[in-house]
Formats: sequence, C-alpha cells, structure tokens
Amino acid sequence: MDNKYNLPKEVIFCKECVISNQRPSSVVEFKHSLKDNKPTIFFDDDGICHACKYSKYKNNVINWNDRENELLKLLDKYRKNNGGYDVIVPGSGGKDSVYASHILKYKYGMNPLTITWAPHKFTEVGWQNFQNWSNIGGLDNILFTPNGKLHRYLTKVSFLNLLHPFQPFILGQRIIGPLFAAKYNVSLVMYGENQAEYGNNIKENEKPTMDEKFYTTDNPENIKFGGMKIDEICKETNFKYNEFDSYIPKNKSFFQDKKIKVHYLGYYLKWDPQECFFYASEHTEFQSNDQRTEGSYSKYSSIDDKIDPFHYFTTLIKFGLGRASYDASQEVRNQRITREEAVSLVRQYDTEFPSRYYNEFLEYVDIDEDKFWEVVDNFRSDHLWTKRNNSWVLKNTVWG
Repeated sequence: MDNKYNLPKEVIFCKECVISNQRPSSVVEFKHSLKDNKPTIFFDDDGICHACKYSKYKNNVINWNDRENELLKLLDKYRKNNGGYDVIVPGSGGKDSVYASHILKYKYGMNPLTITWAPHKFTEVGWQNFQNWSNIGGLDNILFTPNGKLHRYLTKVSFLNLLHPFQPFILGQRIIGPLFAAKYNVSLVMYGENQAEYGNNIKENEKPTMDEKFYTTDNPENIKFGGMKIDEICKETNFKYNEFDSYIPKNKSFFQDKKIKVHYLGYYLKWDPQECFFYASEHTEFQSNDQRTEGSYSKYSSIDDKIDPFHYFTTLIKFGLGRASYDASQEVRNQRITREEAVSLVRQYDTEFPSRYYNEFLEYVDIDEDKFWEVVDNFRSDHLWTKRNNSWVLKNTVWG
C-alpha cells in the first residue's frame, strides 16, 4: 500500500475533536522536498491528539494573569520613548494580525509597525479589511509585494512538484517579520498564536518564542522551492539568483547581532480565533465574507487570498483532511461546538471543491484543467483514497 510522505498507514481520528493522525506538523518550508517524511500530529495511547491536550492545559492550568504580567515586562523592555517603532507585527490585515497589532498599540501602549507579505491575489473583502486595518485601526503598515513573475513561478513549481501552492507564501510570511525588524532597528517581532497549538509536540508551546529554524539558514544554497534549489531554478529559467533575495532567510548570527527576538502573542494572551474576529470587527470594522468559505462553514478565517482555498484543497488530497476538519477541530477545542456538531460539519463540507476561484488559480499557475487533475490525482495516497463509480472517495472518514 502506497502511503506518501510515510504517513501512518492506519488512520485514527481523535476522540475529542475531528482531526486525524494524518495531520502534518509544521516544517521548515525552505528545506521541504518530495522525498521527505512528513511529521504528523502527536496522539497519546488514549486516542486524544496533543492539540486537544494542550487546549485543556490552556483552558484549565495556565494562569493568564501571570502570563499577561510576563507580557508587560517584555514590552517594557523593548518600549521606545523617542517615537520610533518598538515592535513589528507581521500580518495581512486578517482578524489575528488586526487583534495583535491593535491591542499592542491601544491597550499596551506600544508603537507597532505592521508588515504584510502580500497575498498571491487579494480577494475583494481581503483588500477592504487590509485597508481598514490602517484607515480605521490607525496602524502604520508596509505592504511588501514580491516579484510577481517569480512568485507565480514558485507557486507553480510548488504545486507541480509538492502539491503545495502556498509554500512560497508561507516562507515569505515567516521571514518578513525578522527581516523588517532588522531594517527598522526594531528588536521585538510579535506573531499571533504558535502553530504548535494545533499539531506539533505539546512541549513546543512551553516557550514564547519562534524557533529560529523557521526564519534563519546557515546555507542559502540549500534553500528549496517546490523541492528545487535556487541554482536549479535559475538553470531552467531566465531568473537570476539576486531576484530571490526577499525569499532567502538570514543566518542566525545576523539576528543575534541585532538582538532580534520573535515572540508569539498567544503565549501571553489566551488566543481564541473567534474572539479575535469579534475584536477586529469592533475596532476596525473587519468584515466577514459575503458567503461561506468553500470546503468549510466559516466566513471569517483566511479570506484574503484567492489562492488560499487551494492550499486547503491540496491538504485534503495529501492528508485526507479538508478545511472543515481544521476549523471544526479548533472550535471543539475552544468549546464553541460539540464533537457531534463538528462531525456533521466535516461530513457536509470537508471534501467540497473550491470552484469560486478555480479559473483564476489555473491562470495564475499557468496550467490547464487536465494538468491540474493529473497532478492532484498523482498525490493521492492509496491508504487514504479509492475510486468508486469513477469518483475518488476517502477510505476513512470521521463520520464513517
């Protein structure tokens, strides 16, 4: 039986949420290649995933007053009194970055500079929320748009070689905060919640800082896009090495010399995506989408990029988990819905195809429909998918 990425051959669903043991953990994107084994979410012998275990710890054990006091001490350490920026907040103007930057400025008295690594293609509501972030929220922002021709190409090869069209965006999103901190002589970078909350080893949540491996490299020559090194891409195309500068992380000593630290605000303040949405709506008139996000039931999460739905769709293909599985699992842990409700939502929406921006996606990565499905079907693992009546269906489902 073919189980790509060396995923667990037996599919097991968490007894408390609706995530399975196929869910990938966070990896260093610029080291990712097709032959890599994919680390997956941790499950204990009781059949409960570490994301659910951490949520219980988060809800019942952590003293959030103490954590906020830690935050106050941290901010006082980096606070500037000369009018300069004292914290960098990366984000797109979505609910999480709006919450983080706005509360740092207006509740904690910091002077944040927000930095945006541009989406592939802004949605209409995403662009409006991005504008409101500054115009209504009163936040300074720098919108960095990487070389569009190169970014489209990198998205294409990442889709073709890894079925991972969001790889270049994720890489840029992670490195842009520390890079602009260095440019503006700011020593503190603050991201939202730690991605480890949702699937990495539970111990990764014990520290407030991002692991340097996500935004530094000691050997730029080994950086990969779609599994290809930069010099390999240059040989196959007309791109030059210096055009990749904005994608190349600096080495550890560069940030150490500038004393730059990257923290997660979610370590200090109890993070709840729905509460972030309420906060952003109140303070910047953040708008949810005018229709349900395809593949899920939500209207307010990850709605700024037209390519984003294909990130979740390709995740479904590779790991048997669609967007509804992620959204519903998170809301079970935050006690917004029951597991039974989550199972029903996953059954209804998880395998829905994102047709709204399909033609724009094909145009963006410059492939036709036949090539799209050829690539997609090539990444289906035998232990996850089978064909019935000429249609692909999952072998194992949380409802079945």
